[in-house]
Amino acid sequence: MADSDIDPDTPLRPLSAFQQGMIAFASVAMGAGMTINFVVVAPLARKADLSELQVAGILTLSAAIYALMIPQWGRWADRFGRKRIMVFSLMAMGFTNMAFLFALEAALAGMMTGLTMFFTLVFVRIWFGLLSPGLQPASMAAMTDATTPTTRAAGLGMLGAAMSIGSIIGPAGAAVLAPFGALVPLWGSIVFCITCGLLIGFTLPKSRSTRQSSARPAPLAMRDARVFPHLLFLFTYFVAVGMIQQTLTWFLEDRYGLGEETTVLYAGIAFACLAVMMVFIQFGYVQPRKPDPRGMLPMGLFLVAIGYVLANLLMPFWAVCIAFLIVGAGAALAVPAANALGSLSVERHEQGSAAALLAAAPPSGFIFGPLLGAGLYQIAAPLPLYASAVVMTALGLYAALVVARRPLGGS
Repeated sequence: MADSDIDPDTPLRPLSAFQQGMIAFASVAMGAGMTINFVVVAPLARKADLSELQVAGILTLSAAIYALMIPQWGRWADRFGRKRIMVFSLMAMGFTNMAFLFALEAALAGMMTGLTMFFTLVFVRIWFGLLSPGLQPASMAAMTDATTPTTRAAGLGMLGAAMSIGSIIGPAGAAVLAPFGALVPLWGSIVFCITCGLLIGFTLPKSRSTRQSSARPAPLAMRDARVFPHLLFLFTYFVAVGMIQQTLTWFLEDRYGLGEETTVLYAGIAFACLAVMMVFIQFGYVQPRKPDPRGMLPMGLFLVAIGYVLANLLMPFWAVCIAFLIVGAGAALAVPAANALGSLSVERHEQGSAAALLAAAPPSGFIFGPLLGAGLYQIAAPLPLYASAVVMTALGLYAALVVARRPLGGS
């Protein structure tokens, strides 16, 4: 069926509100697991005598493999069904994180030291990058197919808001569970992922049929001229975000002279402020009003830049929390807008594939962002915040002067 024969106001694969909520629930689990890693693993790896660059290197290699595998997992999601890929990825995320936890526990106990410890952690983390990337492309493609052009930003934004809720649960859980043991929060995220995978398996409908499979369009190439500018834009954004995610824990620990458990608590509060504001903006503004993504994008980027600058200029911790509330407001506008504009740049039947391809941007950015952030941090603690603010400002100017003037929708 040609695109011209498809009603643009009818979703390609409708899902009930409950089923869309279950996809968002999967993103909650992913958000919790990722945030806990940044809050807990960074200071623990320091305690195991790994340098900032070594910690960033472990996470960066994993992110590189994760990003390289996303297009393939997106194709497998088209072939085998998005539900199956989401379930497998959640299970893989839980079990590979469990293996990493065991390796980290051995390092903290002194059973491994030096290069043996480093390469063991690298080897274990590689499997996370290989086996767990399917959740993002499968969930984004499923949500894209379940929405229309007018509801696309709100639908994709709901996934971002769900990850933000997970980002609240992650740091909050880390702060609550850390007194019972530094690694206990990681166990919580593992159980969460596995449980979520089981629930997704029982509640989502079958997402593949013989007719759909036989008529499946060729997957979009990463260098597709329609999608690549949006992919590059999101990649640059997440490089800047990765610099902050990697270094925020160290920044707070060094600025305020915190101990191990207090560092986890402070970092958890800062991430939670960011996430709370993302949820508030998403459900209080984006979902009910469904604004034009071309206007949302530059506004969001400028807010993120302002928040990063204020986080360094303002000394009291409560003021840093306010700065991250501003960052959260900007991220809630910028990320769903950029994803929506990218998916709308192609034909209707290709929009699911475009959304899956755009899912490669966050992990691709985290290939370079943590290393850049760690390197800048070793020169001077404020540099990652200022460098990220400069990047966000440049992206905001491009969005205001170029992206905002383009027509909405693909060819």
